[in-house]
Amino acid sequence: MTATKGLEGIVAATSSISSIHDGVLAYRGINIDDLAERASFEETAYLLWYGKLPTQSELTNLEQQLSDYAAVPQAVIDQMKLYPANANTMAVLRTAVSALALYDETANDISRDSNQLKAIKLQTQIPTLIAAYARIRDGKEPIAPLKGVSISHNFLYMLTGEQPDPVAIRALDQALVLHADHELNASTFSARVTIATLSDIYSAVTSAIGTLKGPLHGGANEAVMRMLGEIGTLEQAEPYIQRKLANKEKIMGFGHRVYKNGDPRAKHLQKMSRQLSLLKGDMTLYDISVKVDQLVTSQKGLKPNVDFYSASVYTLLGIPSDLFTPIFAISRLSGWTAHVLEQLDDNRIIRPRAEYTGAINQQYVPIELR
Repeated sequence: MTATKGLEGIVAATSSISSIHDGVLAYRGINIDDLAERASFEETAYLLWYGKLPTQSELTNLEQQLSDYAAVPQAVIDQMKLYPANANTMAVLRTAVSALALYDETANDISRDSNQLKAIKLQTQIPTLIAAYARIRDGKEPIAPLKGVSISHNFLYMLTGEQPDPVAIRALDQALVLHADHELNASTFSARVTIATLSDIYSAVTSAIGTLKGPLHGGANEAVMRMLGEIGTLEQAEPYIQRKLANKEKIMGFGHRVYKNGDPRAKHLQKMSRQLSLLKGDMTLYDISVKVDQLVTSQKGLKPNVDFYSASVYTLLGIPSDLFTPIFAISRLSGWTAHVLEQLDDNRIIRPRAEYTGAINQQYVPIELR
């Protein structure tokens, strides 16, 4: 046996959920460009879970369920009030999702129907948890979710207490569509490994959140925003990037292991960033982003990935940078749970081998002779 570092190029599962072929990302065979431009996030989640686009009645039923289950147990909110105000937001989400299982009598029921309902509950409750903690740490009371509105609408409302602009709702909704699934990425693999042991869906999602917390997976857009903040003005963009390149420092938000000719999701996020900048009447952040994009692409041959323009999108929506990765989790939850369902449909415990590189033929030495 020979190890492959990072499992790069290793096919570890079969899946009909999403695919990346010749630089084209598709969910259930539908090009991400079509979904980003035409589908709502709720439609996209249905597609991932059930394998087809919903009819109007099916979508209405799903939207009703998402609305009905959006509230979380008060006990979980009370626990969150005891968390440190400076706690890592992904650690908070990881802990709170784990706590949700304690208040779900069906948590250990791993039948498909039960898991499907829990996927719907988690999909609508995670935004509630994130918005609640964001307010709690600011000394404010959480805001109860609205009835009869989309996940994107509800999240922005629960975060601020104000009705969001339709452009903002559409921007967040489109971002959620673009992040919903991405083949066998690290966090999705974690979810499948956990559920393959016949653990529960809450454990699988908690594993995935813990994996997404890492800066090499979910935290890149937060790093992009820090970079844009350090640049500050359009005039400083070129000297800043030139220094980075001269010092051979990594510039976050560029390049991707899978996409060699550019991330197909980036162009949609760039368009959203421009629209939100126009709405705000301030093009500074967008102009700096475009300048950095041009410099890195021309000098390094690296194109922006999904994280680069999502940083400016979320900032323009008024979202604090440490909530960027939790928002990623809102979206990817649809993919994680779709993979949980798929794994259990034809389960085999995931147990790879390791190539041993340590010493051999060693002898035990009694302690008095060591």
